[in-house]
Amino acid sequence: MSDLPEAIPAATLVLMRERAGGPPELLVTERTGQMAFAAGALVFPGGRIDSDDHRTAELFGTDAARVAAIRETIEETGLAPGLAPAPAADAAAALRDGLADEEPFASLLAAHGLRIDDGALAAFARWCPNFRETRRFDTLFFLAEAPAHAPEPEVSAHEAVRAFWATAQDILAELEAGRAHAIFPTRRNLERLARFGSIAEARADAAAHPVMKITPWVEERGGSPHVCIPEGIGYPVTSEPLETARRR
Repeated sequence: MSDLPEAIPAATLVLMRERAGGPPELLVTERTGQMAFAAGALVFPGGRIDSDDHRTAELFGTDAARVAAIRETIEETGLAPGLAPAPAADAAAALRDGLADEEPFASLLAAHGLRIDDGALAAFARWCPNFRETRRFDTLFFLAEAPAHAPEPEVSAHEAVRAFWATAQDILAELEAGRAHAIFPTRRNLERLARFGSIAEARADAAAHPVMKITPWVEERGGSPHVCIPEGIGYPVTSEPLETARRR
């Protein structure tokens, strides 16, 4: 019998915006050093799927993972993607304030005449590592385009120290230089996203690779242990030495 903690269902949103003359930028946050999971790491907005997400999904005819990805992005950054019509800045702020006061998400959406835009979020990946961490998540990743004329993100101070837009290539450069760190799934997703010159290319790649649960494993390669994932599921890098995977 496995002594691993039960995986917690979770959802993450890779929010993207087009950039003139270059690849799209991604929204990432840097978690505080006091978090129980991925402390101090660069991550995409996201978190666990809760019971209210299931209630909201039932009322709006969507799935709880999409609801959680949208809700967590609002809570963590103040941006409100995946809603129709796209909320104005004051409505997005009101949604965030209401969620902070633990008001039901469905009630907040109804009060502002909003609905979940199911097609705005494209399923991209599902990661469920089996390493012995304090918390273990089974996370669905989605892609979405940032709302037009969205304000700059403002982080939730108890979860993150900053939020910023950058290309996948630039984020990877920060990681390689040791100026930031990220957990194994985030790094692999950044490498995959770094191949795309537009949001449309990223969504097409997501559609071309049906989402499967990725559980990395460790095996000997070239005389040293490597953390590995399957080939042929969209990722250009499918292994990394265990030593660096743990350190970064």
